[in-house]
Amino acid sequence: MSQVDVAILAESASQPVPSEMGAEALYDKCMTLAHNLWWSWHPEVNNLFRDIDPIRWRQVDHNPIALLREFTPERLAVRASEMVLHSRVNYAYRRLQEYLTASNTWASTNAGVLGARPVAYFSAEFGIHESLPIYSGGLGVLSGDHIKSASGLGVPLVGIGLYYSHGYFKQQLDHDGYQREEYIETKVQNLPIEPALGPDGEPITVTIDTRDGRLLARVQLMRVGRVKLYLLDCNVEGNRPEDRELTSRLYGGDERTRIRQELVLGVGGVKALRALNITAGVFHLNEGHSAFGPLEAIRQRMKEDGMSFDNAVREVAQMTCFTTHTPVPAGHDRFDGPLVEEHLGPLRDQLGISYDQLMGLGRVNVNDNNEPFCMTVLGLKLSRKANAVSSLHGHISRRMWQPLWPERAEEQVPIGHITNGVHVPSWLAWQMSQLYDRHFPAGWMQKIGEPGIWQNIHNVDPGELWETHNALKNLLLAFVRRRVSRQCRRRGESDDIIEAARNLLDPNVLTIGFGRRFATYKRANLLFSDVDRIAAILNDKERPVQIIYAGKAHPKDEPGKRFIQQISNLRHDSAFKGRVAFIEDYDINVCRHFVQGVDVWLNNPRRPLEASGTSGQKAVLNGGLNCSILDGWWAEAFDGSNGFSIGNGSVHVDDRITDRRDAEGLYETLEQRVIPIYYDRDRDGLPRHWIKMMMNSISTSAWRFSSHRMVMDYTKHAYLEAAGGLSVKMD
Repeated sequence: MSQVDVAILAESASQPVPSEMGAEALYDKCMTLAHNLWWSWHPEVNNLFRDIDPIRWRQVDHNPIALLREFTPERLAVRASEMVLHSRVNYAYRRLQEYLTASNTWASTNAGVLGARPVAYFSAEFGIHESLPIYSGGLGVLSGDHIKSASGLGVPLVGIGLYYSHGYFKQQLDHDGYQREEYIETKVQNLPIEPALGPDGEPITVTIDTRDGRLLARVQLMRVGRVKLYLLDCNVEGNRPEDRELTSRLYGGDERTRIRQELVLGVGGVKALRALNITAGVFHLNEGHSAFGPLEAIRQRMKEDGMSFDNAVREVAQMTCFTTHTPVPAGHDRFDGPLVEEHLGPLRDQLGISYDQLMGLGRVNVNDNNEPFCMTVLGLKLSRKANAVSSLHGHISRRMWQPLWPERAEEQVPIGHITNGVHVPSWLAWQMSQLYDRHFPAGWMQKIGEPGIWQNIHNVDPGELWETHNALKNLLLAFVRRRVSRQCRRRGESDDIIEAARNLLDPNVLTIGFGRRFATYKRANLLFSDVDRIAAILNDKERPVQIIYAGKAHPKDEPGKRFIQQISNLRHDSAFKGRVAFIEDYDINVCRHFVQGVDVWLNNPRRPLEASGTSGQKAVLNGGLNCSILDGWWAEAFDGSNGFSIGNGSVHVDDRITDRRDAEGLYETLEQRVIPIYYDRDRDGLPRHWIKMMMNSISTSAWRFSSHRMVMDYTKHAYLEAAGGLSVKMD
């Protein structure tokens, strides 16, 4: 909370509670706050809900609607009186209304053309908050951060996604450390969701024709600040039983389920926009999952404007932006011809094109009848602005997709890059925000994309920064102890083991965090390539180290599950007991604790397979130092003074040799750089060099890798030209 906010709150507290602020009015205002996810990135509102009942707040996964539903208006009024919450509710409610009605935003000055024709942002998942489980990992969190920053900047944008009633799986490890998956149906009454209404005031359901019948999807609405997020849900009357389950799970089922989900997202999403009477000026396809959407837009232009197929393709492609996130060919969705015809056949008929023409849109070699239909190829062919998500990923993508433009040299392939960023208010710890408030200019949070703002970190007293970091580290360790002891109790382990879990880890020890999807290329077990060496590092009597892991493997990724099992079972090994912890069920909440409290954020993918990565960017905001392979965003962020690199960026053609070299580089970096600098203390007990690196990390990277900067880049380099406005070349 800024100094200005504190003054406003003090003024509110000094005023009498309005007469209309009875029990019902109080309850209604709280519910209004809970139904706009704006609250999730405002700590003072988050704390308001928590203070209603701190124990239940944690038990309901920080879901304010679930919490409020346990109170009657009268009980809530009593609790509000006990905790003196009335003025805080009024203050938060007024701030939300002012936010929603503000007209003087960055976009009002810089992106006026989008006001009448907004951006339609398509994504298969949106990670906004842990209480809304319609995401699995990095792609979804990126999408959530994107629409939050669009809201903050005032960029006219609507989100299009799918409503997953069972979300992504809950992870539990059994006695053997093996991952087990559980899908739990979300109680829709506890979500900030409502039916989307058309101009006639009636709920909207869209229809999608396939060769074997119709698919129906109702359109649901969530409010994310100024942004409306529309989610399509196939659990409706009129669908066959198997189709009612179509959108129940994220990334579940076989290829047929996958193509049907993508048909609903793309074609159904464009139909939903039409039913909502939203005339989009830009289609932004976030990865290939939604690439069928432009085909429906082409059909609409042909039907309504009498265009030929080729002219409609030209018009729709001009307004379409495509972002690719996957740097390896195997990671792109591909479908065989009969599956495509089954689902796209009726649309193909209306487009007036042949089966071979349709398949050619999804093939690199249009004449190769053995090549499957690739969603990324379709997205690239039906867009005129395409980008990767980091500079290095841009090079990889141009090389990968150069065959689509055989007449062009690799460096001339029309795929640029806009490096991913993270939503600062969502990931910045409240304690760090308070520190910044004391030392940064007033209103700094409205200028988080400006580099000059973050240079003020160098004015902070080193002791104050270190004290704040250690407070956050202690909160992280308390969280880890709660989680690990709970895991032990669930498995029915002994009282001695549970008691040891309650005292796990030491706040005075260098703490490394590793949290991400356990895909094999991310090499979660690289640190344990030489068991004796890492045991010696972790257990050094003078300079010990401890590491906390979290992450899920895809249910079908057996090697990833074995990585989890290997690491989680180290707790039974006397060489690692008390030095390694694994936290189950990695989600936004776990990630938030990790990135706010660790000393070092470890990232060691096999270069160049990390397209961007954003978890390390979150750690930057909170003073954590990155120790990473020079891949993704870190390849363009590391300057030698703001963190640590593993290796020099070189890659051997033999992955086994690369892994051995990178493991050696990781050990050397820890032994020769990270550990000595962390434990080098002055007479006041401060690691001065380490703190200087923390400041350098914040000042060089916090602005550059914020989602505000990212969305401004998309607006300037992609959206405006796509919508017919100012053209600025994408790097």
